[in-house]
Amino acid sequence: MWVRRAFFGWLIPAAFLLPLWLLIGWGVFNAGGWAFLWVLFLAIPSVFIGQLILTLLVRARGTVRAERAVSWWDVLGFTVWHGLTISLGFYDQAWWAPVMVLTIIVGLALFWLELAQLWREAKPSAILMRTTEGIGYIPAQAARPTQTENDVIVITERPPVV
Repeated sequence: MWVRRAFFGWLIPAAFLLPLWLLIGWGVFNAGGWAFLWVLFLAIPSVFIGQLILTLLVRARGTVRAERAVSWWDVLGFTVWHGLTISLGFYDQAWWAPVMVLTIIVGLALFWLELAQLWREAKPSAILMRTTEGIGYIPAQAARPTQTENDVIVITERPPVV
């Protein structure tokens, strides 16, 4: 549980630290001028906005807010996506382009995973009603009388007595 809670706390700082790492990695690993333009105009905004959108999708789920912990699928998805994003900051020309493509694919898959989890939790499964004091309860289902096809009701009238 502590791993899931740690990821819950990491999501907002990651939106700032991952783009910062891409900028620092550019300077440390001498990536060049074209890489600086890529970092400044594409990587930093897309990682920042993407991470914020994913964080909002995660935090929109009721179970995440109640437990203050993400799901195990979130842990797996964010670990892979953040690991690939961090590896992009090393700027090794031998593997940088395939890792960038893989990072984009994993980011899109993570987006659809978050939407699927949010949709699954948002669909109504029961009606929750509230009392005037604010206490929630699920109303009991009324039992419907069963009627078989063989039931025949015969009503006879008596002639009036004079």
